Amino acid sequence: MGEETRPRRSDATRAAILRAARERFAADGYERATIRAIAADAGIDASMVMRYYGSKERLFAAAAEFDLRLPDLKEVPRDGVGAAIIGHFLDRWEGDETLTALLRAGVTNPAAAERMRQIFAEQLAPAVAAMGHAPAEAATRAGLAATQVLGVALCRYVLGLPPIVAMDRATLMAWIGPTLQRYLVG
Repeated sequence: MGEETRPRRSDATRAAILRAARERFAADGYERATIRAIAADAGIDASMVMRYYGSKERLFAAAAEFDLRLPDLKEVPRDGVGAAIIGHFLDRWEGDETLTALLRAGVTNPAAAERMRQIFAEQLAPAVAAMGHAPAEAATRAGLAATQVLGVALCRYVLGLPPIVAMDRATLMAWIGPTLQRYLVG
């Protein structure tokens, strides 16, 4: 019976650590977040965080696992792809702190920047390729689209640039959607 309980306790501890790490990295950024603060947030000793993850960088990599949950772009009307993508990313940025944490950390930390590149290369580029673009062209188009969605996120959610923060969703989509449309379909 004890063996059955242990994995569950271990899983719960790991989940608590990852939850606390995501919140702390999002709030403080990679550089200022500490293992001690993350452990305190999770209600455990810092040595447990190190036992499970070994280093702050490895903890960040584990906490930064992120599924963009992109829509199937083949199912989106061709003339609405740009609007669908910006709407989707606004939902993702506003619904999960992980991307914000990654963006904050990616500006100063090479491991975080690499993780962000991987997420976009492994998830966005194939979604664009599925619309009928050759892999190299899809990668270029996905990269250009990433410049827009990451730029919006940086200005709206990290830097808090007033004109971008003040825009309601429909206005922001009206401005950014056509650019994404050109990058992804045009």
